[in-house]
Amino acid sequence: MARTTIRAKLATVAATATLALGTGVLAAGPAQASDHTVEGCRSGEACIWPEGSPAAGVQPSLRFKNAGTYNLSNQENWHWVFNNQTSNWKFKLCTGWNGSGTCTNIPVDQWVAVNLTPINSVIVSP
Repeated sequence: MARTTIRAKLATVAATATLALGTGVLAAGPAQASDHTVEGCRSGEACIWPEGSPAAGVQPSLRFKNAGTYNLSNQENWHWVFNNQTSNWKFKLCTGWNGSGTCTNIPVDQWVAVNLTPINSVIVSP
């Protein structure tokens, strides 16, 4: 299986930036199999990379594997997010604390570039 680098995915997003959704989330790149580690995000995890455009080899700064609701701190501006969950587990980004407010589902095997400034929590659930 060919692996697409984060740089290639960033180029894809940059080329399709006009497809931004009302939530501020951009769709990006082809799906990867959730039974593999993808750019440092292990199978069964949902991951967030540091702010900006990560270079190849940059590891995720946040990893979520266990079911639960997690509040975010000091996560602002644009970040890459990848849902590498298995068994169709859900990964949602929410505008309020403790999973409240408006929540946006990140589909399994999907890369998205997200402005995390309005995001205050995430939910991981089966």
